[in-house]
Amino acid sequence: MTAHPAHPPRPHHPGTPSARPSQPGSAHVAAVPTAAPVTPRSPKVLHTAEDLRERGDRRAVVMTMGALHEGHATLIRTARELAGADGEVVVTVFVNPLQFGAGEDLDRYPRTLDADVELAGEAGADVVFAPSADVVYPGGEPEVRISAGPMGERLEGGSRPGHFDGMLTVVAKLLHLTRPHLALYGQKDAQQLALIRRMVRDLNFDVDIVGVETVREEDGLALSSRNRYLSVAERRTALVLSRALFAGRDRHAAQEALRARAASAPASRERAEALTALGEARAAADAHALAGAAPGGPEAVRAAAHAVLDEAARRTPPLTLDYLALVDPSDFTEIGEGFRGEAVLAVAARVGTTRLIDNLPLTFGAAS
Repeated sequence: MTAHPAHPPRPHHPGTPSARPSQPGSAHVAAVPTAAPVTPRSPKVLHTAEDLRERGDRRAVVMTMGALHEGHATLIRTARELAGADGEVVVTVFVNPLQFGAGEDLDRYPRTLDADVELAGEAGADVVFAPSADVVYPGGEPEVRISAGPMGERLEGGSRPGHFDGMLTVVAKLLHLTRPHLALYGQKDAQQLALIRRMVRDLNFDVDIVGVETVREEDGLALSSRNRYLSVAERRTALVLSRALFAGRDRHAAQEALRARAASAPASRERAEALTALGEARAAADAHALAGAAPGGPEAVRAAAHAVLDEAARRTPPLTLDYLALVDPSDFTEIGEGFRGEAVLAVAARVGTTRLIDNLPLTFGAAS
């Protein structure tokens, strides 16, 4: 086995976006950077690992399947800031056949390399690495693959069997081929991000994984390369995904605010009023919530989101729900009442022939 060359020290670069640990075993979560000026570049387009190895800079990689949009541009700009002025930003473009199942959109997935190179350069990329299938899979379809384990069988894994095994296999290969110090992924694919972090931890990859906040259109629709498949009417229906998530978030936030107010108010009329408001909120819990569930707890959050999704099922064109789940991001199992910590409210649905996913992070038990 060829020894992996040691990476140079990873210095902190002043002026980079704030980053914080998001969960045990994770690296960073980077906020969407403020609109700092980015010098457009003319990225080199490379097709082999040998070409990349000749470049020895501190490296940040953004892995894509092409069809780049503003969400990818945000990842690239964040990579540019984290890599520093002397670092190198590599954008990979490879449509991975292993992560498409039977009947999925591999054949019609958009291939727009020229436009991708232009967008990547404008966002600050130095290199676009666009390998052929022969480079990534030199022996054809691999017999040895990365297994996503139990987490990879839940939610997206249940709907798309084998998807995460194929995704992790190509991510592992691209990490070996590009040899980055940092790899950035969007939080819109929250389960994918969690599995990549788990793989990096469990298999001792020498790379820091950075998650970047989901980028949305002004009306809330999460950016996705598949949005281009939607008709005008389908796009209106697709907005329900983010609205359902926002409804769940708002139910939770309102209850957390009342709980914080009750906890912090002095033993006085103000505290009594806060406790009364908290009791009224409990009495007004959604009818879909389980009996006895806290009105801002997991069941009430699910109920608020479901109420929005149920209405969308009656639209034209309708939204066909795959799943709505409120999960622990460490393993993507459903959380119950009394849960404390970080959670992810995730949804997947089909509008017409297009399958879309979205999610929001929530924190339970923030107020004591």
